Amino acid sequence: MTADPAFVATTRTFYDAVAEDYHARFRTALDDAPLDRALMGAFAELVGPEGQVADLGCGPGLVTAHLASLGLSVFGLDLSASMLAIARRENPGLRFEQGSMLDLDLPDGALAGAVSWYSSIHTPWERLPDLFAEVRRVLAPGGHLLLGFQVGDEPRHHDRPWGHPVALDFERRQPEPMAGLLEKAGFTVLSRTVRVQEADTSAQVPQACLIARR
Repeated sequence: MTADPAFVATTRTFYDAVAEDYHARFRTALDDAPLDRALMGAFAELVGPEGQVADLGCGPGLVTAHLASLGLSVFGLDLSASMLAIARRENPGLRFEQGSMLDLDLPDGALAGAVSWYSSIHTPWERLPDLFAEVRRVLAPGGHLLLGFQVGDEPRHHDRPWGHPVALDFERRQPEPMAGLLEKAGFTVLSRTVRVQEADTSAQVPQACLIARR
């Protein structure tokens, strides 16, 4: 069995440490995010009620639960056992599994849709082609991907969040190069949206969302 890349292990350790504080901070994040909810609604309509959807990097399950409320047959996947424990506690009717987006335990074409909502931001740029190729592999032809991330050119380094002795870089990227990587991986990008910086919210940099079809 191949060992996880160092960045995967670092990401798992970080979120295992901060899980409860992260959940307390972001548990109502979608309540005041009508544009994010609208994009998720559009994604849900594109995917439709038939077929399985994976929320890749689901964290405490906020987006997984919202997608389920829109009628999707969705399960969550995350590296962090601590995050998954919260997700299962808060959403006992939904399925959550531990795993890596880079090595999905799914057959080819198994999914009608996949979501990476701010979960690609810890993957180094040079490994994004591998990530997008793996997502494409598990999507059925015509399946859709919803990809959310922060916009920028430099990462933000989080050191000792909430006093925990861990640190992690949060990558910020430009929509056009990200769309280019998706297209090289065999996706057709259907939608590119950027939500402007909002000083009084958690969205203190612009936020991007791409919807793509396999």
